Amino acid sequence: MKRFYKQVTTERQPDGSVIVLLDGRRLKTPAKADFVLPGLALAEAVAAEWAAQGSEIKPHEMPLTRLAATAIDRVQQAPGHAAGEIVRYGDTDLLAYRAEEPPELAARQAQEWQPLLDWFRERYDVQIAVTSGIVAIPQPADLRPRLNRICEALDAFRLTALHAATSATGSVVLGLALLEGAIDAVTAYRLGLLDELFQTERWGEDEEAAARRAALRADLDSVQRFLALLNA
Repeated sequence: MKRFYKQVTTERQPDGSVIVLLDGRRLKTPAKADFVLPGLALAEAVAAEWAAQGSEIKPHEMPLTRLAATAIDRVQQAPGHAAGEIVRYGDTDLLAYRAEEPPELAARQAQEWQPLLDWFRERYDVQIAVTSGIVAIPQPADLRPRLNRICEALDAFRLTALHAATSATGSVVLGLALLEGAIDAVTAYRLGLLDELFQTERWGEDEEAAARRAALRADLDSVQRFLALLNA
C-alpha cells in the first residue's frame, strides 16, 4: 500500500487513552476500529513506526502496530479465546518435557529450565509436572484454573503480549516470566529454542532454520518492547 499521509501525531483522550492520527484523521485497525491505545508511550512508538514508513507502507516493519491491532481487533473482542489458547500450553509446556538422550542435552535442560519452573511454582503456587520423553503426562488439577485466573486479570494488551510470547516459545512459563520481567527476550529465546540451539552446536547451522530463529528472536524483542511501553 502506498503511503497516503504526511504527518503522524498522537492525541490524548479525556479518559486518558491516546489515539494516533494520520494527517489529523484517526488511525484505524485492519477491522476498521479506532486505534485507541492505553498510554502515551505506546502511542508515540506506534506513531513513530508509521512516521518511519517510506513511499510504501510495510506492515512487517511495524511490530508494535501489529501487536496493538491484534489486541484491539481480536483480544478485546474475544479475550476468552486468547486465554484458552494460553491455558492449553500449560498441559504440554515445553519446559515439562526433557530429553532422554543425549545426556548432555538432558543435563542442560535441567540446569536451564528448572529455575524457571521453580520461579513459576513460587510465584503462582502451583507445580508443573516434569517428565522425560514426549508422551504427554497429566498436570495438576489446579494448573488450568490458576492459568485462567492469571489471564482474566490481564488487560487485552498484556494478554496479547502473553499470547505472543507463549506461542513463540511453546511455554506459558516462559511467556509469564517475560510478561513479569523475570527474564528478558534474549533469555526467552535461548530457553525456548534450547534443543534446537544445542543441535546447531553439534551439527552446524542451517540457513533456513537460522532465518526462522531470527524472526522468532525479533518477535520476542518486540513483545518485550511492547510490554515496556505499556508499563512506562
